[in-house]
Amino acid sequence: MTAEALVGTVGIRPLRPGDGPALARAYARNREHLAPWEPLRPESWFTQRGQEDHVGRLMGERAAGRALPWVLLDGDRVVGAMTVSGIVRGPFLSGNLGYWVDGTVTGRGVATAAVAHVLAACARDGLHRVQAGTLVHNAASQTVLRRNGFDRIGLAPRYLLIAGRWQDHVLYQRLLGDG
Repeated sequence: MTAEALVGTVGIRPLRPGDGPALARAYARNREHLAPWEPLRPESWFTQRGQEDHVGRLMGERAAGRALPWVLLDGDRVVGAMTVSGIVRGPFLSGNLGYWVDGTVTGRGVATAAVAHVLAACARDGLHRVQAGTLVHNAASQTVLRRNGFDRIGLAPRYLLIAGRWQDHVLYQRLLGDG
């Protein structure tokens, strides 16, 4: 399956088992760009083996119905990832959206378009609600969420261990339908 066009030359497609090497290159290239927004990562995270293991875990979660992972591509080069994780079925029908975009494609509407794509896929998959959290000072990500119809639902003190510190997050949700 080829990538579905998003913005300019950037497209999106579901994560594949062979994406580990390209993800390792993307994470290594964006290490400093992503550091303020992500958990501290072990050195192995930035290696081909580390990303192959990560992709394998995500493939297992997708097969179990607990995750929907995608990669963003500019040609054959990975320039980001989107994952709806922690999917709960039954009466909740909800998941958590996480994403990152390569420093070379930020500010071009790529994240906004990719989130819209992911939300449409979540609705087709039967999810009722998608939640996302951003660091309090991550105005760019908050703009992406608002542009995609997310509503702010609160502030979670010391919500996630990001960049080595427990940090507050603004929580958002998007209701996709009546379920």
